Amino acid sequence: MLGRIVRSTEVYLVGVLLVLSVVLFLLNPKFATLENIFDVLRNNSFLGIVALGELVVLISGGIDVSFTAIATVAQYVMGVLITRYAIESVFLAFLIPIPIGIALGAFNAFLVNRTRVHPVIITISNLNVFYGLLMVISKGKWIYGFPAPFRDFARLKVLTLVSEKGVDYGLSIFTVVWFLIAVVTWLVLRYLPIGRKVYALGGNSEAARRAGFDIFRIQLFVYCYIGFLSGLAGFVHAELNQMIQPNAIVGRELDVLAAAILGGASVFGGAGSPLGVVLGVLFIAFIKNGLILMKASAYWHQVIMGFIIVLAATLSAYQQNLERKRRKGV
Repeated sequence: MLGRIVRSTEVYLVGVLLVLSVVLFLLNPKFATLENIFDVLRNNSFLGIVALGELVVLISGGIDVSFTAIATVAQYVMGVLITRYAIESVFLAFLIPIPIGIALGAFNAFLVNRTRVHPVIITISNLNVFYGLLMVISKGKWIYGFPAPFRDFARLKVLTLVSEKGVDYGLSIFTVVWFLIAVVTWLVLRYLPIGRKVYALGGNSEAARRAGFDIFRIQLFVYCYIGFLSGLAGFVHAELNQMIQPNAIVGRELDVLAAAILGGASVFGGAGSPLGVVLGVLFIAFIKNGLILMKASAYWHQVIMGFIIVLAATLSAYQQNLERKRRKGV
């Protein structure tokens, strides 16, 4: 038991995060301030929420790269409705993108199950379909000028502190939502029957079929789950930016995949945990924040993200091989 914990991806990531934090602190002491840490958590809540949805899909043996388009479509419809009809209820606006995300996720699941085409092909195609249709209909028009309650909600903090300069800062409501989603995802995967079926399908799809699992229902759950979280993340993104740009989210697929894989989600399915994904998101967030504090060129962000994805995928494959050898007693 202790040996398995020591070998876990989460333990490695905690160690790497500690080392990374010390290095960034030495390079720029502002990194370790509580104000900066709270800002990093708040600004990466969108990434953290969607990465948890991608985790569930990867565990099932699938993959989804259309979530950015789903989040964009969901938030854009919300933006149109709340500005056109002057909707001031934040709760009502919150409910608008959720069913849209679930519906588009269900569409992905239907195509993946019925066509038997690899999920990456299906979801890349739908990424272009969803996003392309939105751009045609919206003509790329930005949406801004949200009602006052939306601006107030964006500034809502669960814990409020005051800096030496007299500026308020604290733990954002969006960070709390992200962590709550992580807990819910962990509970679903660990204790609900559907969670165990998701792991079983990703571990051995043929064995799952022979065991009598309804494969379509499992796929429907995982793609609807990431659709649900994409809709929620679209709402969070709109709140954080107080505007909706149709081209603001699409293109961030690699960040999410990197966070999920770096956190221990196997590209082959059957492995991964919400805690690992949260740590993976923090790793990426800390690196980007460090680059910003060091005023590094934005192009370096892309280079480093590409390197992280290659490294994470390599480590994932290496761990899979070690696990197979250990089970065989080699």
